[in-house]
Amino acid sequence: MNATAPTASLTLYRNGSAYSSADPFATAMLVDGGTVAWVGSEQAATSIQDSKMRVVDLSGALVAPGFVDSHVHLTETGLAASSLDLSGVRSLADLLDAVAAAARETGGLVIGHGWDESGWPEGRVPTAAELDAASGHRRVYLARADVHCAVVSGTLAAELRLAERDGWDNGFVIRDAHNAARSASRSLNLAERARYQRAALDLAASRGIVAVAEMAAPHIVPPEDLRQLLGLEGSLGDAPAPQVLPYWGQLVGSEAELDELKETFGGLLLGLGGDLNIDGSIGARTAALRSPYTDALDSSGSLFISAEQAGRHLELATRAGLQAGFHVIGDAGLDAAIGALRSASVALGEPAVRALHHRLEHVELTDDAAIADLVRYGVTASMQPVFDAVWGGDDGMYSQRLGARSGGMNRFASLLSAGVPVVFGSDAPVTALDPWRAVQAAVMHSNPNERVSARAAFIAHTRAGWRAAGTGNPMLGQLAPGTPASFAVWEADELMVQTPDASVASWSTDPRAGTPLLPALDTGTLPRCLQTVHQGTELYRAPDFS
Repeated sequence: MNATAPTASLTLYRNGSAYSSADPFATAMLVDGGTVAWVGSEQAATSIQDSKMRVVDLSGALVAPGFVDSHVHLTETGLAASSLDLSGVRSLADLLDAVAAAARETGGLVIGHGWDESGWPEGRVPTAAELDAASGHRRVYLARADVHCAVVSGTLAAELRLAERDGWDNGFVIRDAHNAARSASRSLNLAERARYQRAALDLAASRGIVAVAEMAAPHIVPPEDLRQLLGLEGSLGDAPAPQVLPYWGQLVGSEAELDELKETFGGLLLGLGGDLNIDGSIGARTAALRSPYTDALDSSGSLFISAEQAGRHLELATRAGLQAGFHVIGDAGLDAAIGALRSASVALGEPAVRALHHRLEHVELTDDAAIADLVRYGVTASMQPVFDAVWGGDDGMYSQRLGARSGGMNRFASLLSAGVPVVFGSDAPVTALDPWRAVQAAVMHSNPNERVSARAAFIAHTRAGWRAAGTGNPMLGQLAPGTPASFAVWEADELMVQTPDASVASWSTDPRAGTPLLPALDTGTLPRCLQTVHQGTELYRAPDFS
């Protein structure tokens, strides 16, 4: 549920644990309006408590900085939650049964999301004719889990003449055919978009998320979708919500084009990037690779933007003092991105490029030379740890598609140890808005050499997210006297320091270490959010938290 800000200016949280570098063993925190006024011990809390304060008994709960999800698609997330959920189907037959059941319940377009054929016994996706038969010749659009491809019915394909477009394959659509099908399935007015956006923001708040980086792009949503999130048109209502950090992924080739986009979004854009796609996805086999896919030797993926185009885009954004970035997954895609960074640096000088901290989204397949280049050009890597949890490992989809190369996927530890700033997100609706699962996935990476500590993963999903977006307040993402009151309260089984090395047991903190405690992530139960507060305003409160 959403709620309003606490009526009392002074709120004392006590009898729990507060994650604070100012006092690693703090059990209490005092909030004055939108600011953290104090953190400290239970004994000190007793001495400062008075009748002017609203007192919250944490009953052992943890107060920690609120999460930043550094890559989301709000309208898509809300829409996916209200469409046919195919994430649980385990075969082609199951998918067709689910489509048939959905078609019986609706008279219009059947929209679904989340299927992944890599583990199906049939080893293939449905054809357009099979979807026609299952749906009774309805219009059907079913997005794969990675949302870079889909399957469509023959009825929808005929209506849109998809067979005439690049990327059509008997009901399976990628590239231009997919963009056309997706656009047709998302013919929404502003009020409908507001409903889906609001649902996604409320869900984020209930997961302890205080800010989301909305990675909008013209092939995903129209400009009015992002303008509504920014309050420039339409309305999301008056209820408080997580802060939206706005990005727009549209290629520019001139100063006039860049200025027009800045004006379109009221000068509020944080960056011209995000899902500005240099390549596609591993699941759709459209991520650009240096050598062919292991399970499709006739394909090495697709480059949607050349290094020259990307370099010009970076140069223009850098001249305008605006962060830029790209969606990059394959190693050849990353080569193109690095080539763009190199050309922009030749034009403007490396210091100018580094100063903008341009970002790359996903950055999944990397080698040491590419990582060194990311350090050289001051690039931030925006990554999604749950991708590895879902598709990594010896039997996972990455291994099917890439073979031995899958060991070079999602190199969190390598990037961080080299000095690349790393931030975490969900890419919702690709994976769920569930930040503790992301932290857990980074700690338990399928490649032991790429695991990071819970603390490093937590910072990547909180403080680092604010810094990557360049919001101007270096104190966001921390809880200490004088920092913004942006936090979440968590019910957790136990608190500890968790290492990235499975051979070393997790341990309760040693007072001499001065390391704040985080929830144990190996108990089988992830923490539950009890309250979310941003800048002193309550965004969410669990029904049983008073």
